[in-house]
Amino acid sequence: MRRLLQSSAAIIAIGLIVAGCSSSAKKKDPFAGIGSPYYAKSGPLPKGGGRYHVGKAYEVAGVSFTPREQPNYDKTGVASWYGPQFHRRMTSNGEWFDMNELTAAHATLPLPSYAKVTNLANGRNVVVRINDRGPFVGTRIIDMSRKSAEVLGFKPQGKAQVRVQYIGPAPLNDQGQHLAAMNRELRNGTPLRQMMAAANGEISGGSGLQIAAATPSFEPSPVYQGAQPSIASATNDYQSPEYFVQVGSFADPYNAQRAREELENSGPVQVQELMGSGGPLYRVRIGPIVNEGQAQIALRQAVDLGHPDARLIMANAAL
Repeated sequence: MRRLLQSSAAIIAIGLIVAGCSSSAKKKDPFAGIGSPYYAKSGPLPKGGGRYHVGKAYEVAGVSFTPREQPNYDKTGVASWYGPQFHRRMTSNGEWFDMNELTAAHATLPLPSYAKVTNLANGRNVVVRINDRGPFVGTRIIDMSRKSAEVLGFKPQGKAQVRVQYIGPAPLNDQGQHLAAMNRELRNGTPLRQMMAAANGEISGGSGLQIAAATPSFEPSPVYQGAQPSIASATNDYQSPEYFVQVGSFADPYNAQRAREELENSGPVQVQELMGSGGPLYRVRIGPIVNEGQAQIALRQAVDLGHPDARLIMANAAL
């Protein structure tokens, strides 16, 4: 849909079109559909396929916005919705906007991420995947897809007073199952900070993640089968790992989860909970890796993905 700052006219058009959703006299927006690639192939839109993105500070119509990590984001304000004008167009993080999915646009939260949105007028709520930037009209704080607005019950009105609560980073290439699991956990009454771990456990069969944990815990990623150079041994007589790429340690478990998703194409990624002097830490590492050449490839990939402090360590030093 709206690739941020690609076209100032396109960004301003976002606000104009959203404003039309709640106007009885809808005017045709002269900028509609300009400035963002359109998915012209037949069939359903691909899901996922974007990138993790926070971005630099920017300004629209004289208003400044500063995207950043906001693990405690919890605000009330006006929600609007957008649909046909941007359907099948690219979003700000490179996904395709589908007005029939539970997605939303936010001016400053990380992309893609999850947020719980509650309609304060009727109590309805939903977990949405935030994968776009906007809205840029007045005091509006979130722009919902048409489907999300229908679920919350404000599509006919065009806007509603809502509460938006950040949950954490969303998986990059979710095909819809993880978002569905998040909404099942919402309906089950799972606490917000435990919802991600519960959904992860549901997707993986529920074998390793405890819903009652005080903070989300993470299971090791499945064996790597991506398109990058192989990190894990392909032989059946593999006995002992030799190397790990130590990516970093995070105080916020959701930052660790985001790093894990960023690195999933570099090899098997593990997140371990450790107890530090100031509380729990979440260590992210790639491995086990069976030879130094493959380990160096994984290290370069981690650095290229924005982890300059990543380092290579021997397996016996990784415990």
